Amino acid sequence: MNLKQRKANRPKVALLLTGGGARAAYQVGVLKALALSMPRTAPVPFQIINGTSAGAINSAALACYASCMHLAVRKIEWVWKSFQSHMVYRSDFLGSFGYLIANAMRSFQSSHLNHPPASLLDNSPLRSLLSQVLDLSRIERNIHKQFIDAISVTVSSYSTGRSVAYYQAKNAETWQRAKREGVPGRISLDVLMASSAIPMVFPSVRVKHHYYGDGSIHQLSPLSPSIHLGAEKIFVIGVEQPKIRAPLGYEPHFPGMSAIAGHLLDSVFSDTLQSDLERLHRVNRTINLLPSKDKHKELKAIETLVINPTVNFRDIAEQYYDDMPLAIKLLMRTLGVKRHSSSSLTSYLLFEKSYTQHLIEIGYQDGMARLDEIRAFLDLDDK
Repeated sequence: MNLKQRKANRPKVALLLTGGGARAAYQVGVLKALALSMPRTAPVPFQIINGTSAGAINSAALACYASCMHLAVRKIEWVWKSFQSHMVYRSDFLGSFGYLIANAMRSFQSSHLNHPPASLLDNSPLRSLLSQVLDLSRIERNIHKQFIDAISVTVSSYSTGRSVAYYQAKNAETWQRAKREGVPGRISLDVLMASSAIPMVFPSVRVKHHYYGDGSIHQLSPLSPSIHLGAEKIFVIGVEQPKIRAPLGYEPHFPGMSAIAGHLLDSVFSDTLQSDLERLHRVNRTINLLPSKDKHKELKAIETLVINPTVNFRDIAEQYYDDMPLAIKLLMRTLGVKRHSSSSLTSYLLFEKSYTQHLIEIGYQDGMARLDEIRAFLDLDDK
């Protein structure tokens, strides 16, 4: 029985890739470890793929090439290993500082309300890159050929404050919950750009009648799209950093703007996932306590497997700080971000191949260390 047939006969597995700017390179390494353990022509081992922020871009790439896990990961890895900042945002002096000046001037114009909110960086190069490397029309074909059942990408509406999961699926119902909803729709370039628009750093994107930003904002339940699309197991590749213990006798410093900005991003990209996992575990325990006769057929425990980095990316970003373009370094210095600052902001914005290759290697090592656990969870071992 091939993997495609086995996928149809086992519990539905969802892959959830979270956000984190340049940190999402780590996800590629974990996926690489998994791919290299599979037959070369095997499709992706997930029926459902969900992504948020930079994880949405990785998710879309997997869905585009779902017929072959090796090919999908190789294409994603090639992009991440080749990254330079100018491929993601304008990093020259004219492009970076000119963009800020233009935004400032626009605020004095009477028509400024018709423009997207101002941001720190112009990420139009990312749109050009994605249009070249992703053929999003392949997603529908792969769903039709049953290589995957569904994909969702989460965005955040600045006008309604709701978390919106755009999804493509063969058979799925829309959902409406407090502060979140699922909407059927094609995963387009606009949706990907919106989901990866880090607040205040990249501009919001208009999709239909609303402006949207990074999907991690307002996302109170990151596991929700996977569950609504029918997942019975959820494999999560996150970017939450291991906690750093303050040394004995450490005297805290007054946090500057950069430290606060980094702290806010850490919270946006990690905290809600941990809360949602804890909530799911409590629900699972309750379900398992119910007698079999009292369980509804749709009421079932959902298994999860979570992989997060074993090292702190802020420390790694310091090693490659000088690889950042000069204009961006000067811009960051105005925000108080220096090589040895306490802010984690650099680790989100350092789209340089020296840094992303390092994160891929860490992800690969972490994936290899837990490969047996991953394969067992995905039911990939021969029986």
